[in-house]
Amino acid sequence: QVQLVESGGGLVQPGGSLRLSCAVSGSTFSNRHMGWYRQAPGKEREVVAFIDTGGFTTYTDSVKGRFTFSRDNAKSTMYLQMNSLKPEDTAVYYCYCYYGGDYWGQGTQVTVSS
Repeated sequence: QVQLVESGGGLVQPGGSLRLSCAVSGSTFSNRHMGWYRQAPGKEREVVAFIDTGGFTTYTDSVKGRFTFSRDNAKSTMYLQMNSLKPEDTAVYYCYCYYGGDYWGQGTQVTVSS
């Protein structure tokens, strides 16, 4: 069974950095649609970054230049490097993969506050 396990969230001050990790097991890792999403309290879940099967990555406008989506095929792990964090980045972050259906990580809380 496909499982996605996230780590790396926490509390950080504005301007700080965090790196989220998502380890994928139970299926092949390469050539899959993968992405990072986030949901703030009382708001809809939104896409943060998404990579297609050709390796092309798309970022939402609010994080361009600050966040970087990468993956390590040998470790079957995807990452979201978040720099210059702002309070509006506060949300629960979810990793995502498509394996003939939608699979989600358990979510990790990112709080940006002074």
